[in-house]
Order: sequence, then structure tokens, then C-alpha cells
Amino acid sequence: MFELPAELEIDTDLARRIISGFIGGQLRQAGFERALVGLSGGIDSALVAYLVAHAIGAERLLCVLMPYRTSAPASESHAREVVKHLGCASELVDISPMVDAYFGGMGDLDSDGDAAETHGVDQSAKGETGSLRRLRMGNFMARTRMAVLYDRSVPWRGLVAGTGNKTETLIGYTTVFGDNASAFNPIGDLYKTQVRQLAAALGVPDSIIGKAPSADLWPGQTDEAEVGFSYAELDRLLYWLVDRRLPVSEVVSKGFQPEFVERVERMIAGSEFKRQVPPIAKIGPRTAGVDYLYPRRRPGSTRG
Repeated sequence: MFELPAELEIDTDLARRIISGFIGGQLRQAGFERALVGLSGGIDSALVAYLVAHAIGAERLLCVLMPYRTSAPASESHAREVVKHLGCASELVDISPMVDAYFGGMGDLDSDGDAAETHGVDQSAKGETGSLRRLRMGNFMARTRMAVLYDRSVPWRGLVAGTGNKTETLIGYTTVFGDNASAFNPIGDLYKTQVRQLAAALGVPDSIIGKAPSADLWPGQTDEAEVGFSYAELDRLLYWLVDRRLPVSEVVSKGFQPEFVERVERMIAGSEFKRQVPPIAKIGPRTAGVDYLYPRRRPGSTRG
């Protein structure tokens, strides 16, 4: 069904148990019993929904579908298939009026191009007007969806579960304060090929696992076409560069093209800011996030 590099094979039962414990622990530490997932119809959000349902029960999960007017009809049908299979609560919020209202009043938005591109990958190559429009709209849609999720989390009384995988996080294929914003992320240490492996083991529908990964930001858009290489080769390279910390010379000796390695290294370095909390100018003796660091604690608890 999909190509899985041998280096990236995982024990799916062990991974499921680790992630289930992680989900339950994050909710307990924050004093919550419920969770929300933004369900796009893609494999990442589907897997997170399955993992949350297995960890805390489907009755404590709310899946929020947030299509835009150019979203593929199959995306919504796949999302509804997940909801039906899990038996969880769901809501549909069409973000088209919100996005269109904003850009309709922005006189500096280029008229070239129809829908959305994404997340800031290799932004230096996006100098043309149509690409800039797509970039802006794609980022705005991602942030609009996260705003909706956090608003719906209030009446649901739950935490927002993230759906970004390790591949996207490392190369910066994500929107700051958009799809990378969440209270916790169950799949953030799984490469895309590992997401597919775990999804298959948990019973995510084949129709979702087998389709080309896409942010669904304009008709026909796929992640791999936009990034420029397959997840299988990208994940294998990231494994040797990041997990095994091999120098470039050794990575190239494994058969990777030097240009490919150099481009991915630039992506990793150029997106470092997306993987960190905003820096704080240190003035006082103890600064939050610098030398005032504590694990998450239940509301009402005190420092030990």
C-alpha cells in the first residue's frame, strides 16, 4: 500500500500504548477529561482521532470539520467516515465566510490565483504574485481553523489535540500558530511513513491511508508535489540526519544526492523558529521559559 523504509519500522502496539498513556497524562495534568481534533479527511488527523478515542473513549472526543469552499468533496466524506466509525461527536464549521470576508476587504491582495498554497516551505521561491496570494490564504486558513478549534474547546471543555507529524515539523511544512498550535501532539514524533504504518494497524480506512497526502488548499494540490520529493525518501534522510545525527558526508555515502541533502538541511535550519516558543528578552532573575521551568500541573496544585 505504501513504501516504508526499513529503518523506520515501528512496533505499532508499543507506539499505541505509549501514545495512549501520553494522551491520558496530558489531560490529567491539565485537569481535563475531553479532547478535540480538527478533522480534515487526511491521514494525520484521522490517526489522531483514532488514538484519542482509544485512549479516553470516543464519547470524550469532538471532531470538528472545517472545510473551505475549494476543499475537495472527498475530504469531507473521508472525515465523516472516521466520525461514523468511531461514534464520536462532530461539528461542521465552514470557514469560507471568515476567510473570504477578510481577504475581500484587503486591497493589497493580488488578484492572480484562486485558492491557497501553504505553509512557508522554501518561501524564497514564492516571489510571484499568485504564489504570495496562495501562501497568505493558506496560512490564514490554517490559523482560522485553529481559532475555531480553540473557541469550540470552551463549550466542549476539552484540550485541542495537534495533528502535525515529525516530517512536517522538521522541514517547516507548517503554519506558525496555525496547524502547529495545540495543547498536546500525539503524533509529533512519528514520521509520515510511520503515521501510515500506525494508521493501518489501528484500522483507519484504506481510502484515507492510500490517498495522496494533501493540505487540500487548492484543487489537485499534493504535499509531495509541493515539497518536491516523496515522504519515503524524505523520512529516510531525516532519520539519518536527525535521529542518528550522521554528518552529511556519511549520509551522502548512503546513496542520497548531495543537492537533496543540502536542500533538506536548509529547510530544517530555516524553520527552527517554528519549533520554539517565542524568545523573551531576559530582564529579571527568573524568566518564564528560560530559568523558570516546571512540568504541567493540575489547576490548584502548587510547586513542590
